[in-house]
Amino acid sequence: MNPTVSIIVPVYNAEDYITRCIESIISQEYTDFELLLVNDGSRDASGAICDAFASRDSRIQVIHKENTGVSDSRNIAISQARGTYIQFLDSDDWITPDATKLLVRSAKEYHCDLVIADFYRVAGERVSHKGDIEDDTVMTKEEFAAHMMENPADYYYGVLWNKLYRRDILEEHHLRMDTSISWCEDFMFNLEYIRYAEVFYALQVPIYYYLKRKGSLVSQGASISKTIKMKRMVFEYYNNFYKHILDEDDYEKNRLQVYRFLIDAASDGIVPPTILPGSQKLGNERISFNLEAIARDGILMDAYRDRKLLDYYLESAALKNSLTLKDATLLLCLSHPHGYKSRKELADFANISPRALSLILQKLSARGYIKVEEQRIPKTSKRRLNITLLPAADPVIADLSIAQSEFEQARFDGFSEEELIQYAHLSEKIKKNIQKILV
Repeated sequence: MNPTVSIIVPVYNAEDYITRCIESIISQEYTDFELLLVNDGSRDASGAICDAFASRDSRIQVIHKENTGVSDSRNIAISQARGTYIQFLDSDDWITPDATKLLVRSAKEYHCDLVIADFYRVAGERVSHKGDIEDDTVMTKEEFAAHMMENPADYYYGVLWNKLYRRDILEEHHLRMDTSISWCEDFMFNLEYIRYAEVFYALQVPIYYYLKRKGSLVSQGASISKTIKMKRMVFEYYNNFYKHILDEDDYEKNRLQVYRFLIDAASDGIVPPTILPGSQKLGNERISFNLEAIARDGILMDAYRDRKLLDYYLESAALKNSLTLKDATLLLCLSHPHGYKSRKELADFANISPRALSLILQKLSARGYIKVEEQRIPKTSKRRLNITLLPAADPVIADLSIAQSEFEQARFDGFSEEELIQYAHLSEKIKKNIQKILV
């Protein structure tokens, strides 16, 4: 049976990075994939490292070839790929454990031809979150092209590695990388693919760690005349792309915006700044775990493991909706009402301070997710808390419900039906025992 995803990684003299890259792939939550490692004539230990991984994992196929460049390497892998979808990585980068799962889920849920995702930029020990499209909606080709027109030379649109492609579109229209150019070749491939794609979705969760800044064309050995020729060809193709996408009147209205690409890409390639404002220390961008605590026994360790596992699944939903983990956790609490009578009770249940609760309630209220009301109880100084979930929260609650479902599936993975029934019975007995003491 063919895998759902074919993951393609060109490899050239990457012995210092390739192990991290491969390990991030084989550690994916989503397991129905094949990994095509194309060793492009490496002169270091890269090929041997790839072969060692392939000997231990049947999902990995290593293709050894003479050095003909990254575009040719990708083309060879595309021709051998068997997956419904194609995902690309560069050998010096890596992905989050939920990357492939989130890409495939989005593609299937929204019936997408192209999923584009946020990513992390890494510079030394600093990391920053990069995205461009803020609309959490399915887009048409024209809508996606309009977003791209606003920031045409951005890595977000130009590269392959933050996207998921449908292989049948590549094969039906014979789409491959142009091996005659060494500047913006990824962007050219994307423009050609977009012409034939119809449904687009922007996943607002960073799933990819982009590490190295690529060198300039001159440093790659391209002559000035060849560089000018390649740039002119890319500019012309980009201009013709919008002539094809837009009707004549719309093209004339947006012609100056289209020409912005000539200015934005005037520098040598679409290389992003080293780091963005608001960066943080690498390793702090996602929730962390105490591995020793996870391995230990004890009632506190059990509670820690459950909490961290739930955090792990809630985090993607939080990132997608521009919420903190505490925001998402409180919203999940509110989606399962238990008759909170006061802020103190709600803060206690959500395991946050009263001050933090007030700030989060203000944020969720400002977003239009909740309505907070407090009524004075007659003849007392107390107030009764009443929180109503509003329709704007529905999509977020749906994402949180998926995270909760994944949490439960992970906890009970490998359980038989009989074991699940027994667990439910014993859990109910434990609950009643606790209620005897606390109620």
